[in-house]
Amino acid sequence: MPSLGFMLHKSPTLPASIISALQKEPRRYAHERGHDGHATVASYNVHKCVGVDGLFDPDRVAAVIAEIDADILALQEADARFGRRAGLLDLGSLEAASDLVPVHQPESQSHGWHGNVLLVREGLIQDVRRIALPGVEPRGALLADLEIKGVRLRVIAAHLGLLRRSRSRQTELLLDLARSKDHPTLLMGDLNEWRVRRRSSLVPLLPHFGPLHAPLPSFPSRMPILALDRILASPQQLIASIEVHNTPLARLASDHLPIKARLDLTDCDGFDACGSS
Repeated sequence: MPSLGFMLHKSPTLPASIISALQKEPRRYAHERGHDGHATVASYNVHKCVGVDGLFDPDRVAAVIAEIDADILALQEADARFGRRAGLLDLGSLEAASDLVPVHQPESQSHGWHGNVLLVREGLIQDVRRIALPGVEPRGALLADLEIKGVRLRVIAAHLGLLRRSRSRQTELLLDLARSKDHPTLLMGDLNEWRVRRRSSLVPLLPHFGPLHAPLPSFPSRMPILALDRILASPQQLIASIEVHNTPLARLASDHLPIKARLDLTDCDGFDACGSS
């Protein structure tokens, strides 16, 4: 894996991200030695199903989810913010349309944990945990140990805080959770970090997670400039490619665009086979 110095040196600056957005360049990362994987994963902040036009429309969000066509999908802000924090999507209809089912069944009317929902299309769910993240705001993450296509995989779906100090503490906790299991690990969600290089609160994830040097702008959806949404892997060779799902419907349905990655699960039955970090 490239050294920390290389990763920081290669990280694009915020102006470069802005230039990319204005030039409408393809928002895609591909590993030089990678190839198309055997599973698709995605992360999508659905903004409580309120689009950029101000309309609450869960069906529109569901249609974007169908466009993404992921095997594993992490959603953020899928519950109402106040009151009973009820879930906002019709999970039954979503399962019928896409075969995606939640790994976590909460006791209340919410869909997930602090708005986080993790959906899978196939595979064996071995363990699911709700993680309370430290910080000023109430934030959480879902951790699921899965077996998908014969590969054991730890998936952490998170929505980090708005304050940098909180994000730094949250990142440290998630890194400890990843290190506690000798399986390939995915970390995905709205990580709320737009900074790059050494000022980024995500830098402590190096060299364990990557590709940290490939931020793809996903916010705001109409003209994405900030790479708030991320999909990272340990080892990073697990990820063959990452791209922003930028369609007319996705630009309307939420203020975030979804991001999706192709995983190369070949010869990855165990952490060492993927190449440990």
